[in-house]
Amino acid sequence: MANKTKAIFLAITAAALYALSTPFSKLLMVKIPPSFMAGLLYLGAGIGMLPLCFIKNITGKSNARKIVRQDLPYIIEMIVLDIAAPVLLMTALTKVSAANISLINNLEIAATSVIAFLIFKEKISPRLWIGIILVSIAGILLSFEGSKSLSFSPYSVFAFLACIAWGFENNCTRKLSDCDTPKIAMIKGIGSGTGAIFVALITGERAGFSSFIFLALLLGFFAYGLSVFTYIQAQRFLGAARTSSYYSISPFISALLSIVIYGQFPGFAFCIALILMAAGTYIISKD
Repeated sequence: MANKTKAIFLAITAAALYALSTPFSKLLMVKIPPSFMAGLLYLGAGIGMLPLCFIKNITGKSNARKIVRQDLPYIIEMIVLDIAAPVLLMTALTKVSAANISLINNLEIAATSVIAFLIFKEKISPRLWIGIILVSIAGILLSFEGSKSLSFSPYSVFAFLACIAWGFENNCTRKLSDCDTPKIAMIKGIGSGTGAIFVALITGERAGFSSFIFLALLLGFFAYGLSVFTYIQAQRFLGAARTSSYYSISPFISALLSIVIYGQFPGFAFCIALILMAAGTYIISKD
């Protein structure tokens, strides 16, 4: 029970840390283009994990197993999927409204759970499914907040594919959750960050050197690095589906931060989402 409680706390911490990325990235993207922003966030995560990896190697204090050759396919899949997903999402954003993409993006929770259930044979109880559905509906309501029109476009398929890619990536990470967590987070950050920067250069994006670069790396360390670190720790005890469900409160936390930073006040849909989110989280925690 103590391990489960700790894992739940870690999953919620991961969600809270990741929630920092959206409102603060928006501030930084005044000077940094989108693909470069994604790459810098990943690189900040990977570079930030280097000292922790060094300390753990020096002290030798770790109960985690070492990365072995059998883990290589999951590591490669994790990095490739983490590069592909945002690229697919950016492609969708060229033709589809941000409101549509925000709504579709909530399907990552369902994708993670269904993939965990169908492919990785992870057990999901009816109670947990109810919690997942409630949290997903809450996320959808938050996506509707302030939207005037939601119309389907063939380019939305790219957003669906991005959610599926992230769903597979979450499950690949689950297979590595008993490895050295800082090392996995470092590999994931540097590998995915380098790939995202490469994509940015290919697509013609450029970012001049400024203090915003340092701030983006720092944000990446907290929002991506420490978030991935705590997320993987939580997966060891909760599994991919349940951890993903707790993690899905991140849009809600991000919305609260936006209210503080940008002075956006919640409407009726936001309040309903709050109730559903609380109910879903409670059900999941009692599963």
